[in-house]
Amino acid sequence: MLLLLSPPCTSINGVIPCFFPPFNPPPIRALLSPPELNSVKMMGLTLAHYGYSVSFTVVVVLLLLPRFCSADDDERLMVPMTLVRDADDAGAVCLDGSLPAYHLRRGSGAGATNWLLQFEGGGWCNDVDSCLIRAGTRRGSTTLMNKQEVFSGILSNNVSLNPDFYNWNRVKLRYCDGASFTGDSQFRNESSVLYFRGQRIWDAIITDLLPKGLADASKALLSGCSAGGLSVFHHCDDFSRKLPNATVKCLTDAGFFLDAKDISSNYTMRTFYEDLVTLQGSEKNLNEDCKASLANPKLCFFPQYALRYITAPFFLLNSAYDVYQINHILVPPSADVQGLWNNCKTQLSECSTAQINLLQGFRREMLRAMLFVYRGSSRDGMFINSCFSHCQSELQPTWLTLESPTIHNKVHQSYSFFVFCFDTILNILVE
Repeated sequence: MLLLLSPPCTSINGVIPCFFPPFNPPPIRALLSPPELNSVKMMGLTLAHYGYSVSFTVVVVLLLLPRFCSADDDERLMVPMTLVRDADDAGAVCLDGSLPAYHLRRGSGAGATNWLLQFEGGGWCNDVDSCLIRAGTRRGSTTLMNKQEVFSGILSNNVSLNPDFYNWNRVKLRYCDGASFTGDSQFRNESSVLYFRGQRIWDAIITDLLPKGLADASKALLSGCSAGGLSVFHHCDDFSRKLPNATVKCLTDAGFFLDAKDISSNYTMRTFYEDLVTLQGSEKNLNEDCKASLANPKLCFFPQYALRYITAPFFLLNSAYDVYQINHILVPPSADVQGLWNNCKTQLSECSTAQINLLQGFRREMLRAMLFVYRGSSRDGMFINSCFSHCQSELQPTWLTLESPTIHNKVHQSYSFFVFCFDTILNILVE
C-alpha cells in the first residue's frame, strides 16, 4: 500500500498554513525578479490611482498567475460532445429526459489501448423541488451543457503536463442525474416528470464505448472528482467486471465524503444522503456486501462504508480539510444560523482557537475513517494533503506545475498543487 499523509496544519497566530513539509514556501518577494518587483509597484500605483485599495499580495497574485498557467487559451484542448443516441430505448436519460453524453479524445501511440474514464462532478439533489430546479440547468440536462469541453489536468494531451495519461483514450462522462450515477426511479405528477436514471446512464455509456475500443483495453482507470469521485466508489468493481481482460484501477478525487456530525451534533449529510437514496431508488444499486453488513443499508452511499468491500485496486486523492465538507458536513448552514463561522470560512486568520480545534478534529476523523479501511491493504493507496481544497485532478494548476509539492519526497503520480486557500485574495501560499 502506498500511504502518503501530510502532517496536520498548525496554527500560527490563528492562521492555518497549507504547505507540505519539508518544503517551506519562500516569502512572496523572493518569488519575484527585480523587474517583477517594479511591475508590482507600478501595478499597485495604477490601481490606487483609480481608487482601488489593493494589498501587495493581491498584486503579486495577478502578476504571477500566468506563470502557473499550463497553456494559453488558444492551446486548450476542446473535445466535442457525443450523445448516446439509443440510450432512451433503455430508459437511460437525464433528469429532464434528455440523452446522456460523454466527450471522447482518442489515444495514440503506446496509449492507444489504454483508457481513462472521468466522472464529472456537481453535487446532488435529494428532493423533488431541488431536482426540478436541477433539471432546468446543465446539471440535469445535456441540452443545456457546453457542447465542447476543455480537457486539462488528468485529461490533458500535453506530455509535459500529464505524462502518465496524455496519450490514453480519455473520456469525460457528463453528469445529469443528481445521484452520482446510482439512481433508478422516476417521479411524475400532473405537471412534471423527473427521471432518476443514473445507473442506466452509466450502463448506456459503457455499452456505447465498448465497441469503440474500450472492450479491447489493456489498461483502464476509472476516476472522478467530487460527486464524480463518489461515483467511482459505486462503479469501480462493475467497471472491472465489464473489462475482464484489462488491468483496471480506480482513482477518486475529493470523493471521500464523511459520515460525521456537524457542529450542532447532527448528522446533516447523513440525512441528505438518506433522502437522496430513497427518492432516486439508489439503494438497490449500492454494494450488496456493504448493505448486508449494516443495519441501515442507505449508509453504503458513504465511501467509508462501501470502500472496504471494493475488490479492484483503489487510490484516494483527498484533502483532510476538504472545503466542501467543511462547508456542508462540518459547518452546514443549518448548523450556523447566526453566521459565526462566516469569517473563518472566508479567511482562516479569523478562525478562533475553538474553530481551529474543530477543524483539526475533523481532519483526525477523516484520517481515522480512511486508515480503518486501508489497514492491512497491500494493493491500494492514498495521497492525503492538508490543504484547503476540493478537487485536484481536473485543473492543470492543481494537477501538475513546476512547483510540485511532495510528501516524504513523493508526489501522487503527476500530482502537484498550487493552492489558493480560503483567504486567497489576501494571502497566497505556493506549494
